[in-house]
Amino acid sequence: MSRYIIKRIVYIFFVAILITVILFLLYKSIPGGDTARVFAYVDQNLKRTNPALYVIKMQEAIEELGINKPDIVQYFLWVKSVLKGNLGYTLYTNEPVLQYIKAPLGNTVKLNLVVMFFVFAITFPLGIKSAVKKYSTFDNSVQVFTIVGMSLPSFFIALISILIFSATLGWLASNGMNSGILARSNMTGFERLLDSLKYMIMPVFVLTASSLAGITRYVRGAMIDILSQDYIRTARAKGLKEKVVIYSHAFRNAMIPVITILAGWFLGIFGGATITETIFGWNGMGKVMFDALMQGPDYAVIMAMNLFYTVLGLVGNLILDVLYTVVDPRVKLG
Repeated sequence: MSRYIIKRIVYIFFVAILITVILFLLYKSIPGGDTARVFAYVDQNLKRTNPALYVIKMQEAIEELGINKPDIVQYFLWVKSVLKGNLGYTLYTNEPVLQYIKAPLGNTVKLNLVVMFFVFAITFPLGIKSAVKKYSTFDNSVQVFTIVGMSLPSFFIALISILIFSATLGWLASNGMNSGILARSNMTGFERLLDSLKYMIMPVFVLTASSLAGITRYVRGAMIDILSQDYIRTARAKGLKEKVVIYSHAFRNAMIPVITILAGWFLGIFGGATITETIFGWNGMGKVMFDALMQGPDYAVIMAMNLFYTVLGLVGNLILDVLYTVVDPRVKLG
């Protein structure tokens, strides 16, 4: 396996290079991209307060970014800068991109880890029970629920949640991540935690509800296929308890096709849910990307996040291959 992993790391390296070339060429093809990048490196307030210094800073930014040099030179300067951890500056706050996305990344991971817990806790037992009780009233009810769940877009679930729990009942806040600095200044640590959880409930509910249907159907389908196999009938004929047959024999093998969809969904915890985060004003990666596209656009942030998602996807596929061997020892990586 170690040999395979080394090969995949080399593969990831070359694919990452190709992706950076494509991203850079796309960036260069955008009219005004270079100008926006230079502006992001310079505090625009200087243009009003100190025009002479502003001109000097603009020239320094042009030299640093290599804007006046050939494209190939600019590309290598950009790659060198990225490898040093300098992904540029945001266009509107003149803040280093890494610093700018640090808090949103943490918020997105925190939100989605909670969502992941509830999704796994609900979908796995629900999918397994539906498969075991195939075509029963319970299974038919679950199928209706999942079809409805897959048909409803996340923004519709979010708006209905706001209408019921915020506008009508007044139980939950509909926007933001907490009650604000002034309100929290008089709170104890435990009260601040409860305050944050109160604002997290609706985004968690919407993201969980949006994910339940698809994953439940995947688990059910995989379990139905495995439960019809000969070795399951043999295990039952030996007199093994039904729970042992289902959870020790069937479920582990059923996880092989399920892992594929779960791995892609798992990677999404770093990407953020653009629609949900924007509706609820949750300062996460999805909202950051939306704001970067709508305001400007902010090319440095967009390029940095695309690069981040590219590397995340490549590493995620490697982890996915390794997980196959953990779930099924028969899978060999060559």
